[in-house]
Amino acid sequence: QVQLVESGGGLVQAGGSLRLSCAASGRTFSNYAMGWFRQAPGKEREFVAGISWSGGGTYYADSVKGRFTISRDNAKNTVYLQMNSLKPEDTAVYYCAAKWFKVGITADEYDYWGQGTQVTVSS
Repeated sequence: QVQLVESGGGLVQAGGSLRLSCAASGRTFSNYAMGWFRQAPGKEREFVAGISWSGGGTYYADSVKGRFTISRDNAKNTVYLQMNSLKPEDTAVYYCAAKWFKVGITADEYDYWGQGTQVTVSS
């Protein structure tokens, strides 16, 4: 089992920045690829960013490319999502997720999920 706890969400004005953190516990964190997903009211959960177990590979949705950066610190069992130039359409609950070894870009590929953290971007 892997337990995931997100933090860092909040209310920010358009153009602002937030950094989300996801702390993992349980099994060996460095064996898992990590992903960030988000879900807005009335919408499907969507992939935002993913990072390989080593941190050497990163992947982004087109909607966030150039604005968001995913990173991880395996010594701290933590994955981060730096979000810059935020837009109102980024408003959603953000979830981190873990899957064995290889990055995936669909929610059903991931085995473990956090409880989510709300990000609200005002215009």
